[in-house]
Amino acid sequence: MFLRLIRFTARRSPLAPLLLLGLSFGTPALVQAAGLPTLQALADGRFDISAEVRMLDDGRVLGELDPRRSLAPASLSKLYIAAAALGRYGPQHRFVTRLVSDGEQRGATLHGDLVLDSGGDPAMTTERYWTLVEQLAARGIERIDGRVRLAQWQFGPEPCGVADRCSARDATMSSYDARLSPVAVDYAAWCVRLLPTRPGAPALVGGCFSSRPLVAVSGEVNTVAEGQPTRLNARRTTANGRDTLTLSGQVSVADGPQSVYRSASDPAQQTLATLEMLFAQSGIRVARGFAIDATPPPAGARELAAVESPPLQMALMDMLNYSNNFMADVLTIGLSASQPPSLASGAAALERFVDTVPGHGPVSLASGSGLTPDSRTSAHGLVALLDAMYRRAELFPTFVSAMQTPGNGAARFIRRGDPLFQRSVMIKTGTLNQPVPVRAIAGYFRTSSGRWGAFAVMLNGRAATPYLVWPDVLQALSSDLTPLIERY
Repeated sequence: MFLRLIRFTARRSPLAPLLLLGLSFGTPALVQAAGLPTLQALADGRFDISAEVRMLDDGRVLGELDPRRSLAPASLSKLYIAAAALGRYGPQHRFVTRLVSDGEQRGATLHGDLVLDSGGDPAMTTERYWTLVEQLAARGIERIDGRVRLAQWQFGPEPCGVADRCSARDATMSSYDARLSPVAVDYAAWCVRLLPTRPGAPALVGGCFSSRPLVAVSGEVNTVAEGQPTRLNARRTTANGRDTLTLSGQVSVADGPQSVYRSASDPAQQTLATLEMLFAQSGIRVARGFAIDATPPPAGARELAAVESPPLQMALMDMLNYSNNFMADVLTIGLSASQPPSLASGAAALERFVDTVPGHGPVSLASGSGLTPDSRTSAHGLVALLDAMYRRAELFPTFVSAMQTPGNGAARFIRRGDPLFQRSVMIKTGTLNQPVPVRAIAGYFRTSSGRWGAFAVMLNGRAATPYLVWPDVLQALSSDLTPLIERY
């Protein structure tokens, strides 16, 4: 459950990012509606809109509203990195993380340093790090007379770049805004577990993968009786390089244990704490301690342990279903053709990928996550991307299966609209609430006769108010799209 919760960033919650900051919007443009009257009425001059609905077999446009207008896509950017990653690696690609050393094992002692060498896994977990350490124990290693080094040599920590990540260096109340590193664990978010005791008594605080939290914890959460709601607050602050999670609120005995996640200020330091815990649990002593550096593994180092990620197709399902910003931007950096790679050079490679999409048109992507403030695309461009992926038989099944069907999607807020709509569309959403509301949605639909279509809708506010709620957007889209699904 831990892995699922932390990836979910689509709804407004401590785990749900508000994706873009500092947007600039152009002057209003006149739009002509063709087959999308409810969406046009929803925009009603208050929101800028770009929308297109197209059949994929014959290219017929069923409805459009200023389809080539460039607007902020928010997390629809993740459709681009998903498509580009599939093209680069293929659905069955697995990332390999290794422990290597140029030292010699004599008896139960490894003489020399042990180096963690990342293979670019965007979703490395505590469980897979544990597998690595246990492989050492299986070799009979009980002592390392050197250091355990985290080789953060490919990149990182990536400069914060955007307001969310920059402010999170000092404090955050979110789980999505960590800086980027190739040696992260659990999406660079601390996790603590709160266990209710008896009403009126403090809840117990433990780690999600250990009896004690790996991050310093202050504050207190009270246990309340059944019938009273669980309300949790958590803020991570950083001082002198040390993260502290301050907790408050209450947890109901009826709700059971609760997990709380907040971004780490330095992902490599979080991994260091995780490895120290895992080595101690395995009984492997490290004489010279644990360290982080930017030095590649020594030439000739041999592999002592290795662990593979699940296939990329599974990672993309998690990334799109739970709108995971960390995964998206690590994958973006992996596209980079420059050394050292960076988010900027990865985003440039992502734009070059979009240049190969037939009929796409102008695009500006500063990241794969949508967390950056200045990405722009159009509904026509998004539909062109969806069309191009539909025509790639070797990639399309993976691409479409990574999206959500509203009727049974992981994101509960999307469970809106006509029942036919809910079971006939496969979607990705993008959300922004500040400085203006942005609601964006794109995906595929199947008509009643079994034909495939694609659609994209982006609504960008012109000011902080009026606020735009997802139920209204989804109901408007359903009202316009359901008749088309029935008719075609």
